Amino acid sequence: MSSEAATPDEIDDLAHRAQAGDEAALDAVLTAIRPRTLNVCKGVLPYSPDAEDACQEALINIATKIGSWGGRGRFTTWTHVVAVNSARTTYRRMKNQAVPADPQEHSPVTERPDPRTTSVIAGTRLDLLEAMETIERDHPQYVEPLLLRDVYGMAYDEIATLIGVPLGTVKAQIHHGRKLARPLLRGDS
Repeated sequence: MSSEAATPDEIDDLAHRAQAGDEAALDAVLTAIRPRTLNVCKGVLPYSPDAEDACQEALINIATKIGSWGGRGRFTTWTHVVAVNSARTTYRRMKNQAVPADPQEHSPVTERPDPRTTSVIAGTRLDLLEAMETIERDHPQYVEPLLLRDVYGMAYDEIATLIGVPLGTVKAQIHHGRKLARPLLRGDS
């Protein structure tokens, strides 16, 4: 089967076989999901090499933790969450490794736009990532459902199945997450 032609059912079948120890199925499923995984990472990290790093990390996590996919939802939905988390981890690592520029130096080459207000490629905003980091400190239960719904457009029922909570809980978490995010995105914090 070609990776471009793999249907969700075929990917689920490959994932089940990979869980059972079939190495060829593991290789095939990783090949099939790589383009989608990379696109998810690019949605968070606008610089292609960073997105590639996050994608590679996600694929390694998927390969090593494939046994934790419970089969309740689509394998591609589960991998989507792994990719989002890998991209966010890469973003955090890069943020922590960043070296601040000398504030006395004001050359156009070294000046960077304010990440809280600058939109980046693919419609993702660095201020959104910062807001999610802030919310996660005190209310981690709201971050994943909010990102899956508002950034990646997943259906409420798909999110509920994926994270294993009732539909009403997911809707409430997203609602509360939005209330917490609004002032952070407007700069009212």
